[in-house]
Amino acid sequence: MAGSTPASATAELGKPVTSVSPWVEAWRRFRRHRLAYWSLWVLGLLVLAVLFGPIVYKVGINEIDFKARLVGPTVGHPLGTDDLGRDLLARMLYGGRISLAVGLAAMLMAITVGVLIGALAGISRGWVDTVLMWVTDLFLSLPQLPLLLLLIFLFRESLKSVFGLEVGIFILIVLVIGGFRWMPVARLVRAQFFSLREKEFVEAARALGASVPRQVIRHILPNSLGPVIVAATIDVAAAIIAESTLSFLGLGFPPDIPTWGRILYDGRDYMDIAVHWALAPGLAIFITVLTINFIGDGLRDALDPRRVL
Repeated sequence: MAGSTPASATAELGKPVTSVSPWVEAWRRFRRHRLAYWSLWVLGLLVLAVLFGPIVYKVGINEIDFKARLVGPTVGHPLGTDDLGRDLLARMLYGGRISLAVGLAAMLMAITVGVLIGALAGISRGWVDTVLMWVTDLFLSLPQLPLLLLLIFLFRESLKSVFGLEVGIFILIVLVIGGFRWMPVARLVRAQFFSLREKEFVEAARALGASVPRQVIRHILPNSLGPVIVAATIDVAAAIIAESTLSFLGLGFPPDIPTWGRILYDGRDYMDIAVHWALAPGLAIFITVLTINFIGDGLRDALDPRRVL
């Protein structure tokens, strides 16, 4: 035994454990959430359909077939037609682009404003935090739907004259919806900053001489993005519902621009004889919002290190 050497612990235990990046681990945790994983596929197929569907299905949105008025789903018209004989599938594919674009644009605006205000309030002390939270509470206390209707009624014509019909209405709806969705994000980011700025890694960066902007950009903000991503999915769903509500009330896009909410609004008077007219946009809104909510649940579980799936 004098010349023997002890065996390596690594050789006895097997191969060394390879490190996994946090994003790879988050993706693994997200895939374990079955509803969220398959909802991501369903939403992806829906987005691909509205983006590339008009290239394959080349029926015009205003093409009228007088012989096929208010017919149900057929081979020539897979989703049926409206009261003028216009193909509902073509109008649904076109309107899906607008509804999803409004949801994504309003979400980006709400997240951007909310992160900026929440970060300023969370890193500041004293009157800056007080004023920003007072403004946030003020916006939270406002009645959203009546104020949305009032702002659209007041500024719709002026924006249409400056940017044109479609672009002006799109900018107005995005600004109005996004302008009333940033407050929960601001409060969430502020709470995250209050918690993270006292952590050991932030104190170590502060002790090494890191400036406040560097502390925020390199250390605090990246570690607070998990709840923000989850809030972004909720904002997309809320923005799509808000746009559909405005179109259903007749204050969204004009009647000649088919969005899902507008198609649903046009088909409300024909529920007894042409239920397919309202069923198609209603089902599209339901599936889109449901899949986005499931994806948000999966992201919440995947980005929360305290949950074990």
